[in-house]
Amino acid sequence: MAASTYAPRLRNDAMAEMNVTPLVDVMLVMLVIFMIAAPAITKTLPMNLPIPSETPPEPPPRAELRVDSNGGFVLDGRVLNEAGLQAALDDIARRDPTTVLNVSAAAEAEYQGFATALAAAQGSGLGNIAMGD
Repeated sequence: MAASTYAPRLRNDAMAEMNVTPLVDVMLVMLVIFMIAAPAITKTLPMNLPIPSETPPEPPPRAELRVDSNGGFVLDGRVLNEAGLQAALDDIARRDPTTVLNVSAAAEAEYQGFATALAAAQGSGLGNIAMGD
């Protein structure tokens, strides 16, 4: 009769060991998460927040520039040519460079007139240019 030495033995007693592999895996994952998150949580950002004043700030002055269908320019009700437009915009920028210039064009106006108005506004030093309809 043959007997095998590698045959599994039948165990009647309960297994007394705890499998710690899943516990170690979870702990390592949590360690990595905390190592990544900890610098973001503890780091502060230096900020200089504005102090609110009791009076609201005064809105900047506004100017209206319209390009006509015939290629002319109307700045705050004054009809101007291209040279006069540049001089008038330079004068506005000299008085207050924070002036908001609202540039609009007639539906029949050519694009070149609108581009000329924008170039004159940019050349005068006005930085707040709004485009209207």
